[in-house]
Amino acid sequence: MPSITKSTNTVGAPEGFREAALFTVGSIVAGFAIELLTGGSGISIPGWPANFLFLAAFATVIAVTGLGMRNHPAVAWLGGIPVGLSLIIGLALLSLIGGVLPQDPAPAGSIVARLRLNGVFSGWPFAFVALLFLFNLGLSLIWKAIPFRPANLQFILFHGGFWLALSCGLLGSSDLQRLVIPLYEGKESDVAYEMPSERPIRLPYAIYLKDFQIDEYVPQFALYDPSADRVIEEKSRMVPEVRKGALAVWTGIASATVVDFMPDALPGKDGNPVLAEGRKGVPFARIRVEVAGQPPVEHWINGGGPEINPQFFPVGNYFIVIASGPPKAFRSHVMLRGNDGQRRIETLEVNKPVDFMGWKLYQMGYDEKAGKWSTMSLVEAVNDPWLPAVYLGFFMIMGGNLLYFWKGVKKMEAV
Repeated sequence: MPSITKSTNTVGAPEGFREAALFTVGSIVAGFAIELLTGGSGISIPGWPANFLFLAAFATVIAVTGLGMRNHPAVAWLGGIPVGLSLIIGLALLSLIGGVLPQDPAPAGSIVARLRLNGVFSGWPFAFVALLFLFNLGLSLIWKAIPFRPANLQFILFHGGFWLALSCGLLGSSDLQRLVIPLYEGKESDVAYEMPSERPIRLPYAIYLKDFQIDEYVPQFALYDPSADRVIEEKSRMVPEVRKGALAVWTGIASATVVDFMPDALPGKDGNPVLAEGRKGVPFARIRVEVAGQPPVEHWINGGGPEINPQFFPVGNYFIVIASGPPKAFRSHVMLRGNDGQRRIETLEVNKPVDFMGWKLYQMGYDEKAGKWSTMSLVEAVNDPWLPAVYLGFFMIMGGNLLYFWKGVKKMEAV
């Protein structure tokens, strides 16, 4: 929120907001002008420790300016409500552009690329408005914090947390690492890759993949047209899950009833399926097929696997097949070993990150061509050293909000 400290302008006067709006628009226009002159090169945020030194110097300038030039008309105006509100609106508009327009590479020389509308959040207009807003917010904060009064604690917590979360989130983005680690069953790796450059990076820890597992939904019947190489779903009145007793009817073609079903099996010596262990087997279904004018026929069918030929039942120009169920869940059983000697056994699952040595490890993907027989797991490793500072800012905001409500409750009780 902007400052509530009065400036030399009359707060809320039309000319104050008009000047602040022109100031914000001018900052945005100046940013786009720089983008045009530089061909839309944008701004690169330096990494550690340069970004930290810049933030420390920026905070020092705000403190010195706010305390030493508190009564200067220009400084009072920069820290006032009109400028703060105008800059917030400017940030919102730029964020709206960045959210609506695709933030992807654009043809070189196009107006989108030259103005960097395909990279709004790393462009000069956004940088100018964000820094000016942080300056405005910092001035209002320093004026409320010094001299300190207990009555200003709620303001200090909320605005201080906002300033900390926003500044650290923006300047710390250059230190954010988001890497992909390919793992193979029975092997250990401490090498990750940046995407899309595929530049290898050595990690301060290693991951050993003990086992990778996939849970699939129950397979379904399907009528396959080999001439068009596709499944004919519209010809089925009902395509149920494959289970014992299930019935599928393809109007005008045939019907099939599941006589027996084995979710994980392998072909036996006599051709009939036998139960298999682990991921070696494939679903087998014994179906009774009925075609108009012909006696019922029973036959085993399966979807096939890496070392198992698929079996299907021909009906006219089509085939009755088993369509594999889509993945329901997949996970990696891993051992984490840090360079400092610590070891941990963990299970990585989608949307369930594991914290290790300051990194968050996510289950990302696998070899989709191999399906449930995949022996490769893709793990995403994320390291954001500025995240604790951003979290601290959020907690300060929450503390300010709680204090605000607590004060409101006390006032209601007094009334």
